[in-house]
Amino acid sequence: MTQRHSMTRRGTVSGPGRAVPEDAGRPAPRWAAVLLRVAGSGLLIATAAIHLDLYLTGYRTIPTIGWLFLLQVIAAFGLGLAVLAIPRRLVAARRLAAAAGAGFALATLGGYLLSVWTGLFGFKEVRTGAGIAAGLVEVAAFAVLAALALAPAPAPAPANAPAAAPARFPARIPPAAARAAGVTAAGLAVAALVLFGLVVAGASSVPPAAAGTTLTTTTIGGTTVLTNANGFTLYSFAPDTPASSKCYGSCAVYWPPVTGTTAAGPGLPGKVTTITRTDGSHQLTYNGHPLYTYIGDTAPGQARGNNLNLNGGLWHQVPA
Repeated sequence: MTQRHSMTRRGTVSGPGRAVPEDAGRPAPRWAAVLLRVAGSGLLIATAAIHLDLYLTGYRTIPTIGWLFLLQVIAAFGLGLAVLAIPRRLVAARRLAAAAGAGFALATLGGYLLSVWTGLFGFKEVRTGAGIAAGLVEVAAFAVLAALALAPAPAPAPANAPAAAPARFPARIPPAAARAAGVTAAGLAVAALVLFGLVVAGASSVPPAAAGTTLTTTTIGGTTVLTNANGFTLYSFAPDTPASSKCYGSCAVYWPPVTGTTAAGPGLPGKVTTITRTDGSHQLTYNGHPLYTYIGDTAPGQARGNNLNLNGGLWHQVPA
């Protein structure tokens, strides 16, 4: 009687009619893949929700920037749902969706940093809590989705199953390439986080339009309106009273109060006084209206905030 031994050679797995290359990679545990999918999808949807809130509460009237915010919302929701909904067995589609989500998160973060640092399409962003939160979420989304895109494919079929055609990229990524890509993605995530911290730390929380407290006038659309010393249009907020401002928190980020001492330019017919805000600063008022600038006005002579219903009430340019 002849005794036969089966052997597993380097580079193959024993089994009738089947061989699995050594570099196929070790499959990720099912729970880990599910966790990455849920986390990646949730982070994309979270950044979509933040951008939607920013769009609705102040950015929708800013040329180009408003449309970009809306496109970011649509893309983030779509990619988040795709990452969550694509079945695990569709490895190539799952990888591509995760990679697209990671690229989107990194590109969105880059746009924000560029806008804060030098300005984008004529608009210079200021430091806000919502912007910082969105940036951190985008860094996390990039890291999670990059890991999902590079995760090893599901385990191959049992040895007695019919042989299948060898998987190709992107369904299968050689371990050496996956490791290199993983190191690169980790480096990008760390670099993005460091750059984000540096740019945000050096950013101003007050837009240039808010500077200059001397009041003067200009003509916009045939109407003489109140402006600050830099020529930026000044606005009133309907919920305010002559003695108090109702615009605080994120509202005051989008509509910076005009603070300082009473300083009316020559020829102003109205009465200029001040009120005290909750932080102790003094806000200028004109004819009983606390005064504000608008973050969407990027140059003198603009009045993009006029007649907007944002942050809990109507905004109007202040007639001289």
